[in-house]
Amino acid sequence: MNAARWGLLPLLTATLTTTMANTVVNVPMTSILAELHAPLSRGVLVATAFPVTLAALMPLSGWLGDRFGHRRVLSAAMLCMVVGASGAALAPNLPVLVAFRMVQGLAAAPVLPGVMVLVVQVLGEERRGRAMSLWAAANGAGQALGPTTGGLLSELFGWRAVFWQIVPLAALVVLGGRLLLPADDRTVPRLRLDWSGALTITGAAALFLVSMSAVPSQGVGAPVVWGTALAGLLALVAFVLVERGRPAAFLRPRQLLELRYLRSSAAAGTQMFALGAMLLATPAYLVGTLGMAESTTGVAVLALPLAMVGLATPAGRATERFGGRPVMCCGLLALVAALVLLAVATGLRAGPVPVVASLFLAGAGVAFVQTPAATGASRSKSGRTGAGLGLFSTTRFGASALGAACVALLGTSPPALVRVYLTCAALTAAAALFATPKTGGTTPSAGHRTAGGAMDIKAVGNRST
Repeated sequence: MNAARWGLLPLLTATLTTTMANTVVNVPMTSILAELHAPLSRGVLVATAFPVTLAALMPLSGWLGDRFGHRRVLSAAMLCMVVGASGAALAPNLPVLVAFRMVQGLAAAPVLPGVMVLVVQVLGEERRGRAMSLWAAANGAGQALGPTTGGLLSELFGWRAVFWQIVPLAALVVLGGRLLLPADDRTVPRLRLDWSGALTITGAAALFLVSMSAVPSQGVGAPVVWGTALAGLLALVAFVLVERGRPAAFLRPRQLLELRYLRSSAAAGTQMFALGAMLLATPAYLVGTLGMAESTTGVAVLALPLAMVGLATPAGRATERFGGRPVMCCGLLALVAALVLLAVATGLRAGPVPVVASLFLAGAGVAFVQTPAATGASRSKSGRTGAGLGLFSTTRFGASALGAACVALLGTSPPALVRVYLTCAALTAAAALFATPKTGGTTPSAGHRTAGGAMDIKAVGNRST
């Protein structure tokens, strides 16, 4: 590894840390709710407060990196993560815990779009597919460590310990970023914020997510659900009206309709919806129905993210070799198969072995969706800006929150979980149909090689997702 590539260490650690912070409460959720005397319908806010806040603020926070420099914003965000994790560990009741989970989501919002930009800068444009595979592997590692360490630490030291582990990791990112990442380029002209566009798209995202997250506790017909959904729709219409034709738009609405961006966002969103549901539903089944210990459940759930990590690099190489759409479609179909198998295993009250096998297949599917989707989004016109990448990440983590809310809405009894898995399978199948390459096209070649043996993927970029 040359000197410049040491900068990957804080970047991938930041991705791992924020992903861990998102999923670390899933396994010890039963213990958290028992101590704080909260039902699942309200306690699901502990799981959803983080991704909802994260998703709503990502477009604006992605712009912050463009405006103030991605390294500087990354350091500030991880310091904020220290505050959020410490506050959550010390929370005396459910409202305070949810509030500090929102602080953690606020801190994580600038990290993922910023890391997507900085990883490509470190590795180079010609290795964008592999850069995205490293980013995806770090996501998978966070998914692995979150539930696993959450279960182990909760059983050994109590659920509050799951938040303390975030503090030293976030501090290491701040230190590593200062030492290993190049300074932000001060010669780049500083962008002025289009406040009307930023506020309307952020407001639309926040209102839609609040509406969906309120369904489990308030019911589908509640005024707060329909009221916030209607307000979100009005904010979205306002965004289109104020941004249309504006030269310095925060995000150009027409660019958001680019098919590459839409396919990537649809695939990533449905994959994250399924992932958010699985990472809450499966521990609920293993603990609640099969009576497994939280520590054992954390290890069992490890099968999914381990597959994500192990297959992230092959997924990146396959994306460079074959193009994004066929790889992404195969990943979505594998995820559909895994969800159907989980539904069958849950319906039959099967033991942990078929559940773990299904989770491994699900992780493989996620790996072959996540990398080409991120690659395609980052190559689109909207994805070349921090705001565009932020909106892509909004789709991902907003969908994850909705997946968790789906579990709370339908319930955690085995018949209810069967409905959860089949709902996820249906949405994923629809995304696979959207991503299916047109028949009769030519198969992409491997591309040209540079003198150093690296793949020149400019041509592949034109067909990626």
